[in-house]
Amino acid sequence: MIQVTQSIAIDESEIEESFVRASGPGGQNVNKTSTAVQLRFDVRNSPSLPERVRRNLERLAGKRLTKDGVLVLVAQTARSQELNRREALERLLEMIREAAAPPPPKRRPTKPTKGSQQRRLESKTKRSVTKKLRSERPE
Repeated sequence: MIQVTQSIAIDESEIEESFVRASGPGGQNVNKTSTAVQLRFDVRNSPSLPERVRRNLERLAGKRLTKDGVLVLVAQTARSQELNRREALERLLEMIREAAAPPPPKRRPTKPTKGSQQRRLESKTKRSVTKKLRSERPE
């Protein structure tokens, strides 16, 4: 079990990893080793995630979520398979933590203070006077 938060732990069998060849620079090594990691996690069918977290994770995943509800993360920045595995897993855990975070408190609408309203109007008047002085209209 991988502990994500205090209340959420996911089973390692829910995570599927496959290794592919990385794209980009890397010389001859990139052509002969499969160092890039494709991590797949079935968000919709995961028994470990509460419903609220599942919905938030689907929203956060965006284009990385397939039509079947599988989250696909690709890590290929490191030159070793192990570092890429760690990076992909850490990104998955970070996404789940973000989805599990409590919603922000509701915003209470406030009115501007009398003083701030007055200062705003005074600054607008000053600006208006400055602009009028710039114009060279004969009056």
